[in-house]
Amino acid sequence: MSTGRKQAFSNQALQFLDAGLVWLGFWLASLIRDPIRVLFGKEELNSPMLDEMSWVIYIAVPFTPLVLEHFGFYEFIRRKSRQKAISQVIKTLAAMGLVLGLVSVFARLPEASRLILGLGAPMVGMLLLIRDRLTRRRLIHHERNQGNREPVLLAGSGDDLELLFQELDPEVTSGWNIVERFDLTERPVEELYALLKAHPVERVIFSTRGTEFDRVAQAVEACELQGIEAWIAASFIRTQIARPVFDSIGNKPMLVLRSTPELSWELLTKAALDRVGAFVLILISFPLWIIAAIGIRLASPGAPVMFSQKRAGHYGKSFRMWKFRTMVPDAEALLDQVKIDHGNQMDGPVFKLDRDPRIFSFGALLRRLSIDELPQLLNVLVGDMSLVGPRPLPLYEVAAFSELAHRRRLSVKPGITCEWQAGGRNRITSFEQWVEMDLSYIDNWSLWLDIKILLKTIPAVLLCRGAK
Repeated sequence: MSTGRKQAFSNQALQFLDAGLVWLGFWLASLIRDPIRVLFGKEELNSPMLDEMSWVIYIAVPFTPLVLEHFGFYEFIRRKSRQKAISQVIKTLAAMGLVLGLVSVFARLPEASRLILGLGAPMVGMLLLIRDRLTRRRLIHHERNQGNREPVLLAGSGDDLELLFQELDPEVTSGWNIVERFDLTERPVEELYALLKAHPVERVIFSTRGTEFDRVAQAVEACELQGIEAWIAASFIRTQIARPVFDSIGNKPMLVLRSTPELSWELLTKAALDRVGAFVLILISFPLWIIAAIGIRLASPGAPVMFSQKRAGHYGKSFRMWKFRTMVPDAEALLDQVKIDHGNQMDGPVFKLDRDPRIFSFGALLRRLSIDELPQLLNVLVGDMSLVGPRPLPLYEVAAFSELAHRRRLSVKPGITCEWQAGGRNRITSFEQWVEMDLSYIDNWSLWLDIKILLKTIPAVLLCRGAK
């Protein structure tokens, strides 16, 4: 089992334990609720413990460990200071307190239940900090005990092994007992057989950038024959962005270099939120659709209310994107002349222009209020787009990309809003800066990042910041 998977299982075990501590904290708060009420001159309730708070418990118990994970509570436990742990717990309690406070108000929980909430938060925080400090102490004690460390043999060239050890996190290597550093470039593989027989090694870790593959294959066979795990660092493949992971096609193992978010529950949740969110937003905004359709008919008769255009979607696959029409009917045919007469405010292959003469007056209002973008919710509903992602560009603009690296923005599903829109939208005039922001979004994607962008988009739309 890999260290990564071991760490994942350890974190999951700690999360289950912390979920239990959350329940315990509220249970203890319910125990002392009545004595505190009596202390302040109020009568005892003697109601069944936590019964009236069941929905709050259903929220707090499973989600508190997830929020803790978001704030890095389960990372670098050995080296984490007490101040860092306290900060992470306080942030988590503040976030959960906001959610539970809203639940308390909207669910109209009685005063006694709110008292349990108020008492339970510090109880939970104290229990979580005690558990964290005890876990840290146990790990440090385990690390200092030489007999508890994992026996590991390192194999490869001397320089490669030194580089590997420098690049590895001390949180990992501190739990190793390195039996020997075996230089494959200078020592025969037969000696490795003898070493593996003489020492109870659990695994051999190879760093083989400067070693012949034939010698590596022989060394791996030595491990295989004795049932010892062989770990080969993928440092022989140099990548700038892609992350190496292992997968299989049928029964064939494959090394995968992936520069996009890996399939996960977060990604599946994003897909579900896209469909549900799009459906809800269509229902809520439908009166605006009717107003937009009537206004377009009156302001620019003789052409469809909707405008559609082929755009580049996921991995460049074309799809038809929908918007409310805000330009004159022959806008596409006039594009080249507009570029000649008025220029282009964006460098690179993308066209942007303030006060585009092709936009009629009511269309300008729709753009300023971002109502023209609403039909793209239909694209999200059918799966061509996401709520958050790089903006989809017309096919002719994608074909004009001057650098191959620009196409990496096509490696995820396009979205209605993105970082540059949420942060002020059309103020950016550099295509390179636009692409840089999109690639940063792809490289650092998380479900929480999507939520933050959506929350930033709301005031940007309501205040019409940057919309033109």
